Amino acid sequence: MIEATGLSYAYDGIPALADVDLEAGPGAIVGLIGPNGSGKSTLLRLLYRALTPQSGSVIIDGVPVQALGSRELPRRVAVVAQEPPAEISLTVAELVLLGRSPHRSSLQAYTGHDHRVAAAALHRVGMREFADRGVGTLSGGEKQRALIARAIAQEADHLLLDEPTNHLDIHYQHEVLRLVRAMGVATVIVLHDLNLAARYCDALVLLDHGRVVASGTVRDVLRPEILGPVYRVGVRVIDDDGCPQLIFRPDLEEPGPGAETGPGSPLLSSDHPLSPSLEGFDGPR
Repeated sequence: MIEATGLSYAYDGIPALADVDLEAGPGAIVGLIGPNGSGKSTLLRLLYRALTPQSGSVIIDGVPVQALGSRELPRRVAVVAQEPPAEISLTVAELVLLGRSPHRSSLQAYTGHDHRVAAAALHRVGMREFADRGVGTLSGGEKQRALIARAIAQEADHLLLDEPTNHLDIHYQHEVLRLVRAMGVATVIVLHDLNLAARYCDALVLLDHGRVVASGTVRDVLRPEILGPVYRVGVRVIDDDGCPQLIFRPDLEEPGPGAETGPGSPLLSSDHPLSPSLEGFDGPR
């Protein structure tokens, strides 16, 4: 179980998170949603100790995350971060084998079991035929799937993912999230696609300007009156075989006098320096 209570964090004195709570029980998938800059990635970094909260706490299975040793933490928590890895001269198989490092001492060689676990992880993400390819030759989507395979090979009981569907086509977006669900571990996942969040998450935490706007079940959070003001769009919810799915439309204000589009409008005026001549134009034919 992952428990976060009262988390707050600021970058150079500028608040990024304020008094955020989160809980992901065994086997549950909790989605972090919200606009760009709302604090989702910051919250995830606090959960795996890449950042230290200025207030609040993170507890992993009853143990404060700050108390977990540098080898114990990756045995408990696997992470797929948003930042692409630096260009490294590793094959895909070698990258995935790194997921086995927490289970070996620094002087121990990888065992046959480690290689089998890594091969199985690559197979699960559809990358087995890429095992001997250099990581630097992969596309963005292929690299993302290789990183997810590394997290699978880690065999941790907790999984943290920051936009894992980034760079993936529609097929692999669903394939990867089905795989995450099948893993059956406590998972916290940052997603921008709210329809994917609705389909694969058990609970959602909606952030805006570093604060929790709503949290709870998918149906509790994905409501037009909640999402509209946060995302500044119109929202309509439809039911797809019991799964709520969202349709969005621009929430445009009525154009003011300066945005008129009729004759004499500044946008259409023939003497506007950026406008083509309208002389002789009598409308579409």
